[in-house]
Formats: sequence, structure tokens, C-alpha cells
Amino acid sequence: MELRQIRYFVAVAEELHFGRAAERLHIVQPTVSQQIRRLERELAVTLFERSTRSVTLTAAGDAFLPHARALLAAERAGLAAMAALRAEEAAVLRLGTNVGLGTRLDRLLAALAEGAPQTGVELVSLPPADRLRQVREGTLDAALVRGVDRAPDLDLVPVWRDPLVVALPAAHPLADRAEIALADLAALPLRIVPREHNPHLVDLLVGACRAAGFEPVVGRTFTTDQDTLAAIGAGPPTWTVFYASKAAILSTTRTVFRPFAAPVPTMQTYLAVRPDAPARRLAALLDACRAQDDDPPTLGTHHDL
Repeated sequence: MELRQIRYFVAVAEELHFGRAAERLHIVQPTVSQQIRRLERELAVTLFERSTRSVTLTAAGDAFLPHARALLAAERAGLAAMAALRAEEAAVLRLGTNVGLGTRLDRLLAALAEGAPQTGVELVSLPPADRLRQVREGTLDAALVRGVDRAPDLDLVPVWRDPLVVALPAAHPLADRAEIALADLAALPLRIVPREHNPHLVDLLVGACRAAGFEPVVGRTFTTDQDTLAAIGAGPPTWTVFYASKAAILSTTRTVFRPFAAPVPTMQTYLAVRPDAPARRLAALLDACRAQDDDPPTLGTHHDL
């Protein structure tokens, strides 16, 4: 006995017509008739009285019908239970991460673990375009992105703003200051990535410099965190910027990080999600993200990392 035979039997019993039952099941009528005959042979009874004008249940068919319905109900219950189990096992959020999250990522994961201890998180590091594409396709549940203010077919939820800090040689006179005004850096070459690699950061910084009254002198290209910091500490005076949350976890002896004097350049971070994403599934993540803005990362007045 197969469940499909039970489904066919119940459909015919309820329709009392093989053709309508086949339409309801989205199969051809001969298949329904064939499977019903096989079921009758297995049960050794006749389930339907057939004539050219009508189809009726026999006494055996009438007796078998409630049991058949119970079998189908048990199938539905079993499938529902397995779907619930899969959903529970799938309570792992796949989150695309942005470079330079630093201490924010630790605090974000801690807040999420506190607010939704049953939810696991899988972090996925990808370039911004790939991150957004995978959210759009459903491969990622959400992704953190900076600077981007439009993403087709996605909602961008503002979650926090990241302040920039300046990195400069520890031996430079400006390193003794508690805060650095952008205008005081006008004569120093700026180490920054090419605009095509990070247009949002470059545009933010160049725009802030222009607002401070100068055009930045572009020096050597920013490469890696380690190499760039080493070059700033050992070579001719230059400067660059880091997100404060990233600077808080970097270690260097010949370079210092200092906060900017107001107005501080900051970059908006968003959580990219699909418009149809289950609200309950993402609620804890959104709460954890927004909690980060209540306690933004800071550097000590003379904190040499």
C-alpha cells in the first residue's frame, strides 16, 4: 500500500468521479484507475461500484474511507513536524560582514547571544556587491554594508554610524594632542586606497577635507593595515584613517590613533535585508545592531595601540 494510492482513493471517494479526481490530483485518469485497482487487489476488496453513469463507494470502501483519511492526516502531521524541526535547525542566521567592524562585531554577537540565545550566527565575509547579491538571492539572511544608500530589491536599515580616527606617527607633534583637527593635517600626505576600491570612504574623507578648507595631498596607497601602519610609523610623516572600532583592536608601537575634533567624519552602516524577510527571524539581529549605537567605540585620550 502506498500513500499515493490512499490519496487517489480519497479523491475518488470525495468526488465520486474518476475524471474529476484526476483533475484535482493533476494527473491523468488512467493512472488513478490503475492505482485504485492495485489498491483493491492488495486489500482484496472492491472499493467502488463503477458504471458508465456513476461511481459509488461499496460497503468496504465506505468502511475504509475514515482510515484512509487518518493516514493522510498522519502524513500531514509528520511533514509538519519535520518542517518545524528543519526551521528550528535553521535558526542560524547567515550574516554578511563588513571589513573593519573590529570591536563592534564582538559586541554585536554578544548582544545577539543575550537577546536570542537559541539563534546561531554564521559570519560570511564577501565584497559588498557579492554580499548584497547573496542577500537578494536568499543565500544570506542579512548583510552589514557601509556607505551604500541604495540597493535594488533590498531594504537598507540604518543601524549605527562609524566614526573615523586618524593614524599618524607617534613621534609627530600632532600625536601629543587629544584630538586632531582635519585642517592640521593639510600639509601631510594621506595614505588612502584608490577610489575604485572604496568610493564611499574616499568620498567621505575627501569631502571632509574640502569642508575643512584644503585638498588632501595623496601619498602612497594604503595596502594592508599592518604594512600601512608600519610605514606611517617608520617613514616620512603621513596619515591615514581607520574606523574607531577597527583601531581599537589594532596593535602598533610607532603609530598612534587619535580622534578627530568636531565635526567628526562618520560613515553610516546599514543592515541589508530582503523586504519579504521574516520579521521575527531578524528582530533579534536588528535589536542587537541598534544597541551598538548606544555605546559607540571610542579611543582613550592618549591611547597608543
